[in-house]
Amino acid sequence: MNYLNEVEQKVAESLLQIKAIKLQPKNPFTWASGWKSPIYCDNRVALSHPAIRTYIRQKLSQLIQEEFGSVDMISGVATAGIPQGVLVAQDLGLPFSYVRSSAKDHGRQNMIEGEVISGQRVVVIEDLVSTGKSSLQAVKALREAGCNVVGLVSIFTYGLEIARQNFEEAKCTFHSLCNYDALIHVAASNSYILESDIELLEKWKQDPANWSPES
Repeated sequence: MNYLNEVEQKVAESLLQIKAIKLQPKNPFTWASGWKSPIYCDNRVALSHPAIRTYIRQKLSQLIQEEFGSVDMISGVATAGIPQGVLVAQDLGLPFSYVRSSAKDHGRQNMIEGEVISGQRVVVIEDLVSTGKSSLQAVKALREAGCNVVGLVSIFTYGLEIARQNFEEAKCTFHSLCNYDALIHVAASNSYILESDIELLEKWKQDPANWSPES
């Protein structure tokens, strides 16, 4: 990749700078799924950095306006999508709701928190998309509540093929401020990784379920 747009570049640089994203191709992390991964992403760290938090909020808001036009509500995916969603909803002057990973086991047993009106045009906000499974569970819940989910936006995506397939099958439009390919380019350009690490990092994206540093 030789060309990055300004937003991809800025978001990648910011997340690497504050260590919200860490790259360890030779000493990988282990995800909850058991997958070995050379990358760990925790975009919640950005909330502690006002300038970066503001930039992300502004660019998510701009992305929503450019891609989806008029929207009636912003909905966040619990838990990491909630603070980002609140910031964007405030920025756009829109109602906010959020979607739990599962319904509460007490009270009203809500899965969606906040007022939801059938027919509302909704954009879902997620901080990170890996396979897309949890994100699309939120989309499904909102659709079942009668919402017209026009799309989902995120801060970062790994850009995995399984995610593309999942969003396509769910007929859900998806956009992200930054992605794995852009991140690797920025990381290499700014000496966060060695040039010799790039091939290893690219192989992970091709087959994350079976990747290892020795593969």
